[in-house]
Amino acid sequence: MDVEQLCRDHGAGEVVIARDLTEVDGREVATQFDAAIVDLMLGGTSTLDFASGLRAAGVPFVFASGYSDADEIKASFPGVRLVGKPYSGEDLVQAVAAACGRASPG
Repeated sequence: MDVEQLCRDHGAGEVVIARDLTEVDGREVATQFDAAIVDLMLGGTSTLDFASGLRAAGVPFVFASGYSDADEIKASFPGVRLVGKPYSGEDLVQAVAAACGRASPG
């Protein structure tokens, strides 16, 4: 699935795809991101600290991952949705829309 194109098809302007955390670490998340789709692991590194930064900055996000330890995520990030792979484009769009507090575009 081309997540970048999916985001653009549903109204996203700039889409940043990171294959590891060095590509996004150090960015001012509050000003750089309106919303985020975060894989639990990028390049073999946990993204939980990055996700904590998003939460602290008030950036809405969802986790999308093949790792399915939902209990740990629910405990550490209550209210943040984990969309398990494989997922449909509709599932991901609905999760991001819900995180942003608006209805999914239809």
